[in-house]
Amino acid sequence: MGLNVVVGFAGLLDLGYVAFYAVGAYLYALLASPKFGLHLSFWLMLPCSMAMAAVMGILLGIPVLRMRGDYLAIVTLGFGEIIRLVINNLDPLTGGPKGIWRIDPPKLFSLVFTSPWHFYYLTLAGCFFSYLIADRLNNSRIGRAWIAIREDEEAAGAMGMNLIKYKLMAFAVGASFAGLGGTIFAARQGSIFPADFSLMVSINVLCLIIIGGMGSIPGVIIGSVILIGLPEVLRSAQQYRLLLFGALLVAMMIFRPAGFIPAARRKMEFEE
Repeated sequence: MGLNVVVGFAGLLDLGYVAFYAVGAYLYALLASPKFGLHLSFWLMLPCSMAMAAVMGILLGIPVLRMRGDYLAIVTLGFGEIIRLVINNLDPLTGGPKGIWRIDPPKLFSLVFTSPWHFYYLTLAGCFFSYLIADRLNNSRIGRAWIAIREDEEAAGAMGMNLIKYKLMAFAVGASFAGLGGTIFAARQGSIFPADFSLMVSINVLCLIIIGGMGSIPGVIIGSVILIGLPEVLRSAQQYRLLLFGALLVAMMIFRPAGFIPAARRKMEFEE
């Protein structure tokens, strides 16, 4: 949902989105594990991780404000890889390739989240929260400003729109959602490693947005179900599974280039 804000709403191609996911995960892991002996509450760390990821989003956004298209994609891709390499090499702090172990699970009063069902409902609640915020922003003045920037940045600037402000807001909001997801991921896994935050994570998230429909909130949900569920459905095909999955994606891009549930604006563009 967060990358859809950056790419789908504001039209800013971000290939380093996994970096913010890693920030949220590692912040929680460091402060809710034996690493420093703090064992802070999951519910306290959740907004802290979102805030830290948002700050990182702003720090990324500042130097790339004037970049567009391929140049923006290359810089953000590099940012994502830099964060992963920093995590991989900061052994005293992050554990390096060995990662961080024994991360505390969330607790709600006397209930300790250990069952897969506990994390299913926790993840569902996180998705619902993200959906509400994204939908609210999409139908607000901020959302309309993002769409104006996506459609024609120069025209939006000529109309007096503060491009810097709205771009930084897009990066911050999108990154905060990634921080939320990273925190839940770390709590569920119980241990995290730099390899969990490779470029392919960003690529997969971008693919689900394109498949579902860029700028479409219901489309992101459908894209997630397809991208996660389809490989499992094709698992019986064994070595041909990824080939069939790729062929289906190519066919979808040919026959449904706007995605399964395109945003209203993009749907009109493709119909024209």
